[in-house]
Amino acid sequence: MNANYTMKRAAAWLSLALFPWLAIADSGDTAFLAAKEAFRVGDAARLSKSLESLRGNDLEPWAEYYLLRLRLEEDGAENVFRAYLERNNGSYLAEKFRSEWLKVLGRKRQWEPFRREYSRLPQPDLETQCYAWQDRYGQGDRTALDEARPAWFAPAEMPDSCTPVTDALVTEKRIGLDDVWDRVRRQLDAGKLREAQAAARYLPDKQMPDGKTLNAIADKPMRHLALLSGNFESQRLGREMAIFAVGRVARQDPAEAADRLRRIESRIGDGERAYAWGQIAMQAAKRHMPEAVSWYDLAAGANLSEEQMAWRVRAALRVLDWPAVRRAVEQMPPALAAQPDWTYWLGRAYAAQGKRDEAFALYRRISGQASFYGNLADEEMGRNVTVPPRALPPTSDELAAAAANPGLRQALALLRLDARVEGVKEWNWTLRGMDDRQLLAAAELARRNDVIDRSISAADRTRDQHDYVLRYPAPFRDQVDPRARELALDSGWIYGLIRQESRFVMSAKSGVGAKGLMQVMPATAKWVAKKIGLASYHPGQMMDTETNVTLGTNYLKLVLGSLDNHPVLACAAYNAGPGRAQKWRSDKPLEGAIYAETIPFAETRDYVKKVMSNSAYYAAMFQDKPQSLKTRLGVVQPRRPGDSAADELP
Repeated sequence: MNANYTMKRAAAWLSLALFPWLAIADSGDTAFLAAKEAFRVGDAARLSKSLESLRGNDLEPWAEYYLLRLRLEEDGAENVFRAYLERNNGSYLAEKFRSEWLKVLGRKRQWEPFRREYSRLPQPDLETQCYAWQDRYGQGDRTALDEARPAWFAPAEMPDSCTPVTDALVTEKRIGLDDVWDRVRRQLDAGKLREAQAAARYLPDKQMPDGKTLNAIADKPMRHLALLSGNFESQRLGREMAIFAVGRVARQDPAEAADRLRRIESRIGDGERAYAWGQIAMQAAKRHMPEAVSWYDLAAGANLSEEQMAWRVRAALRVLDWPAVRRAVEQMPPALAAQPDWTYWLGRAYAAQGKRDEAFALYRRISGQASFYGNLADEEMGRNVTVPPRALPPTSDELAAAAANPGLRQALALLRLDARVEGVKEWNWTLRGMDDRQLLAAAELARRNDVIDRSISAADRTRDQHDYVLRYPAPFRDQVDPRARELALDSGWIYGLIRQESRFVMSAKSGVGAKGLMQVMPATAKWVAKKIGLASYHPGQMMDTETNVTLGTNYLKLVLGSLDNHPVLACAAYNAGPGRAQKWRSDKPLEGAIYAETIPFAETRDYVKKVMSNSAYYAAMFQDKPQSLKTRLGVVQPRRPGDSAADELP
């Protein structure tokens, strides 16, 4: 992009920065959409024609990227590729194209250009890293294997580019049989049978499980355990397959799995027994079984995964065993234990044991963070949720700089054309490294262009200077507030939920079919419309703001009423279904924070925490006074016998 063009566009954007422009169609919109479609079908001629129509347009680099992508396999185009990278140096597209080109170079083993471009790639993925390790090892650099070895123990699948590297690791005995079995186990635990089989090819022939056996055990683990041979323990393969079967049984019935393991545990090694108990304990913890705590004790010495370690803490929380909570967190690796959730719960465990100073030292590490556990840590120290002083608004110069930023311009143009995947990635990449003033200017630019979700994403990243009006915006008050008053719902809670559901993107659609601001499922919308007597409703209205908010808030009210009017339960129900929210209750009173932390579904667990923290900030702004998140979380009472109201809701 030449300097004159950049100056002209910057001047134009300086004026446009002061008022919304997205509703005004750009003259290049049609050409860009044509270019995108031509790329999809691989029509280079049509794409070239569209590119010419986009010369001087903000989206010209994207059309050119599409065209070069079609040429990636072409030999002799190196100079063309480099020229594009230089023109767009530092941009999202440059790094995206460089990464894709490197994969082609690595696959073709064209190492000289590969090295030159790899050194300029800021964030290589595993596939590209493995090509780099291949190259270095081929040149005699054995330290490449030292760097590559941890990838073997990571949960991610290994791309084909890693195969020569893992071959070398095994050949040079940097990975032994126990290491191979470790990866096989991890992949089996994750249900990745093909990946487990790929790892198992490094085992000796007599120890290598075949795909047919793995599938049979995964499908009918009880049958495998019932038919164990009299000397299954004589070979490691026999023991490992028995343990795999026990783990599969635990997914459905941890108590049955525990019984089956007790029948064979004297015939397997100490490490194998501990590993199997770790599998059973985690599945029991996810089902809120009190036995999980003691079963975790039987897993002592096992190399637990991070997920297993997390559920060890949750199992102890569920039964309020604070000494066990403390042990579980203190035995985590330092990086995991330092995460806000485990920092907070370790502080609570110390406090429960009378160690107030140690507890406060932990709370201070996470206090001040605008997050669920940052809020709770503040409250433990006597500070409720408050909105920090509002930073000075961006100056005209700061707004002009944001308006002149090519990455922000391209992102907003893409979002205007509903190219959300590309636009969000471009926006997020461009925000990297920005200081607070730049982030606030970007957030304000997005707000003025009515792209609220990107305004939130920029405002969310500030470190010292904040604008919570941008971080926690409240659009659509004319639709939300009347429904909140009519249904006697907390408007801060509704906004906290919408912020998490859709980030105020009116056209939002989830992968499972939920739609609109409040992400209402079609079947639920139909049911609610009938329930509230909305006779004129038809599915085409789901994206209408007024209708979506009406349906979403009414469903929220119905869910809330069926679950003791408890917002934590209602949040869980809104995300995962009322029946599940009801099922996850304890047989005794449980503080809302513990209920939230022990939700079995990771998505719902994260959702509930964020909605409740959001709602506290919205309430603080709406009511102009500090809020107690702990009060909002309250205590979740046990389910009453015969209480089936929540089970009857969709």
